[in-house]
Amino acid sequence: MAKETILVVDDEANIIELAKMYLQNEGYVVESARDGREALTKIKSLQPALVVLDLMLPEVDGWEVCRKVRADLDVPIIMLTARSDDVDKIVGLELGADDYLTKPFNPRELVARVRAVLRRYEKSAAPTKPVHLGQVTIDPQRREVTVGGQQLDLRTKEFDLLWALAEHRGIVLSRDQLLDLVWGYDYYGETRTVDVHIAHLRDKLKGSDVVIETVWGVGYKLVVR
Repeated sequence: MAKETILVVDDEANIIELAKMYLQNEGYVVESARDGREALTKIKSLQPALVVLDLMLPEVDGWEVCRKVRADLDVPIIMLTARSDDVDKIVGLELGADDYLTKPFNPRELVARVRAVLRRYEKSAAPTKPVHLGQVTIDPQRREVTVGGQQLDLRTKEFDLLWALAEHRGIVLSRDQLLDLVWGYDYYGETRTVDVHIAHLRDKLKGSDVVIETVWGVGYKLVVR
């Protein structure tokens, strides 16, 4: 039975209680916060295994909470949004969220997504030696990337995407394959999310001898020039 602590952050008491009931039934320890400021305090003190984070929060909104958490921690985040607007989802994912759910949501789906995200984090935590590609070194244990000895500032999904491409270097991966590898098979977002993250990676790798090439009509591949 799972014993991880899940922090549910929402200003609606009924959402917290519903999520708590279903997650506790699965064996998780569930804590809650009603605003962004309380969430930041509890994330720091509790060090939860995962955070379920509403975007529209009093005090400090969910985007800012995500930004602050990602600056210091690698805790997985599932965002909740009351709108189905793709912009909200893409911005949240760019900030480092691992998945999202649109309200109203099925609590069973929330449980399934929590499990899936935690499984991906457990898998990525497996010890792996650093990979050296030209001027670029990727250390999966430290989750650090350096170019010529200089560390790059990569967000969580940017690192995961680069690692997926590096593990399959020279091989063309489609957008759907990258979504499966990085966001998980149960991710229902748009493939353009991949394009946005690829653009960010290319900008940060600019000047190095590692290039992410576009294979038109197929996908992307990583090569060393």
